[in-house]
Amino acid sequence: MPHERDLRIWLRRQVVAAADVEDIVQECYCRLAQLHDVSHITVPRAYLFIMARNIARRQRERARVVRIDPLAATMEAEADFLTPERVAQARQELGRVQAALATLSDRARSIFIMRRIEGQSQKAIAQALGISETIVENEASRSLRALLQHMTHADADQEQPVATRGAHARQH
Repeated sequence: MPHERDLRIWLRRQVVAAADVEDIVQECYCRLAQLHDVSHITVPRAYLFIMARNIARRQRERARVVRIDPLAATMEAEADFLTPERVAQARQELGRVQAALATLSDRARSIFIMRRIEGQSQKAIAQALGISETIVENEASRSLRALLQHMTHADADQEQPVATRGAHARQH
């Protein structure tokens, strides 16, 4: 899978346990192998990442157990979850997403936000912006590809040692 490395990086960044990352990647392999036809997959990378996200979400939902612990124990567990490192990581991730969104045109950014964040239908977006649904669909698709590409290139740059990053930049 050409996107496996990027997928693993993305899953780790989503605060998925290392063992779960392996499980999710293997589950993606299994599901892809079960497909009889892949012609409907127009953007393989996005398809893979969405599949992994859905698998991770299902795993989290299955792992939820109704606790009968006292309220203090629950509050303690929540306090452990919101560590300063995780808050800082979330803020850093938000900054990266905002930087990626800033690379889009105004129309593409509006369409992406309306579709992916606000959950509006293509039809509603098309009517609101006075454009065709085809344009909305194409812009949303291109925007998602551009954001994923921007985020994965940023991930690759962050994983390289600082000295290597400088040498890599000088080569290009």
